[in-house]
Amino acid sequence: MPITTCIFDAYGTLFDVAAAARQAAAEPDFAALRDTWPVLAEHWRLKQLQYTWLRAITDAHTDFWQVTQDGLDWALDKSGHAGDPALRARLLALYWELQAYPEVPTMLRALKAAGLNTAILSNGSPDMLNGAVASAGIGDVLDACLSVESVGIFKPDARVYDLVGQRFDCARDEVLFVSSNGWDAAGAAGYGFVTAWVNRAGDPVDRLPWTPPHILPDLTGIPALAGV
Repeated sequence: MPITTCIFDAYGTLFDVAAAARQAAAEPDFAALRDTWPVLAEHWRLKQLQYTWLRAITDAHTDFWQVTQDGLDWALDKSGHAGDPALRARLLALYWELQAYPEVPTMLRALKAAGLNTAILSNGSPDMLNGAVASAGIGDVLDACLSVESVGIFKPDARVYDLVGQRFDCARDEVLFVSSNGWDAAGAAGYGFVTAWVNRAGDPVDRLPWTPPHILPDLTGIPALAGV
């Protein structure tokens, strides 16, 4: 069946999750982060994801902003920056203004010009997503921002992927689901979406029961996958 709907994970897929640490490290007030920001960013992202999984399987849901703060606190402690409240505050402020990857606006415009539905499906809370979309200036090429907060559990729970069909009244095999998280792309493939894993880091494929059929180095090839 032809693709009618293109759905994107937000953090790490459309928005560069390392941008907050990278930008802070470039500011004079946080020169101590200059050589360590990549490690901090990696720890922050890993703990952020791990906490979503742990909360999902233990039925201890909270919103993604709390998870983001908890992950950062662990990462600051791990990297020796726990005693700098100004750095913590700056990193959290920058997370609301994450940069989109450079190919994102052109890619989304191509999809919309072809008449496809476009949306975000994210663990992010609505306020966080709205802030990131506004900062990146891509609101005019997205039909919806779907958040897990409407079902109260994080991805890859099937109830999250159900939100796409509920919003767009489309069959699962009409959906091209795009994520930079291998586990998310795999989970969505198991759900029945056509999936593309954006593997910017060249990581190995996750050892899971499902495998995304498409693996791309960035988002420039998405319109072609969608038949545009």
